[in-house]
Amino acid sequence: MPEGPEPVDWQGAAIDCGACPQRERIAQGLCGPGWACVQDRYSRRVERFFLLNPELADDCLTLPYFEARAQAARVATLFRLPPLLDDPDPAVRAVAILRLPAIQARRRVHDPDRAVRVAVAHRLPPADLHPLLRDPDPYVRLVAARRIETGVLPVMAHDPDPEVRCLVAARIDAGWLVHFAGDPDPLVRRVAAERIAAERLGVFAHDPDIRVRHVVAERAPADLARVMTEDAEPLVRETAEARLAELERDEDAR
Repeated sequence: MPEGPEPVDWQGAAIDCGACPQRERIAQGLCGPGWACVQDRYSRRVERFFLLNPELADDCLTLPYFEARAQAARVATLFRLPPLLDDPDPAVRAVAILRLPAIQARRRVHDPDRAVRVAVAHRLPPADLHPLLRDPDPYVRLVAARRIETGVLPVMAHDPDPEVRCLVAARIDAGWLVHFAGDPDPLVRRVAAERIAAERLGVFAHDPDIRVRHVVAERAPADLARVMTEDAEPLVRETAEARLAELERDEDAR
């Protein structure tokens, strides 16, 4: 059944099914106005057309409307896709990157469009992600940091974006976590405090943010927990006291 906006082509003109080369497919239930149409401007109808008619995708990769090319690229034969890496529209280039062998993504590492570089970050092998660690867009760097080898993460410990640093703190080798004690963002420090070895938690014990000190009180060994029972915040003190009681129960059970 028809859905979405009024059916018009990519230039806003009325769609003439009678003049369409695919008009015979209407009777076969493979396309229809306001439902599934390669000429339609509405992306969901274009997508549905190629889901029903994937054999036509190869011949539609040069259509003037970028959405038609992008949807065709999702189901077209792989060996037809390399030219789309240079398509003028970023949506088409991104689809090609996500479908082609990963080695092809290297060609678009410095693509001017953020969405294309995000696709590259998802597609490249981890060993090839290094150029994207310096990408100007924080989301591109975030995707790269999520996939790169953990041994490379120290170079991102001072990334300008706190979300990226949070991810780095969540993945980096535990031996590096002490370096996050001076991070300007408390959420980054909290992630580090959640992972650092208990015997090194003291570097976060006097953090100015209650959320960080609360994590310390939850995980502290006995000596540090006693220190935390004198914290200025009641919640931190209560958590430290509960931690001490837990440690004492564990000791008695041995």
